[in-house]
Amino acid sequence: MEFSVESLETPALTKAQLSDLLFEQIGLNKRESKDMIDAFFDLIASSLVEGTDVKISGFGNFQIRTKAPRPGRNPRTGEAIPIQARRVVTFHASHKLKEQIQDEGKAGS
Repeated sequence: MEFSVESLETPALTKAQLSDLLFEQIGLNKRESKDMIDAFFDLIASSLVEGTDVKISGFGNFQIRTKAPRPGRNPRTGEAIPIQARRVVTFHASHKLKEQIQDEGKAGS
């Protein structure tokens, strides 16, 4: 099943637009579509908060990384400021997604 997103008015795909696509192309009602999208992203977020990596086959991997504390500098004043350790989310695209992006770039040239 292929989805058409040609009607996007903004350069970013939003949760509301994803919900509308489910409504239009799958036939779910608007409330079910919104709830499904919200549940999907809530599940990804809660898994990452718990420290569990999220792997979506054919799309990519979301991982939590812990960055070590390091010295930083205020660019305005030049004052040294310590940057505390923190957790960040990283995304690595799958080979399949990378190939799709490259193939589309070649077709658009």
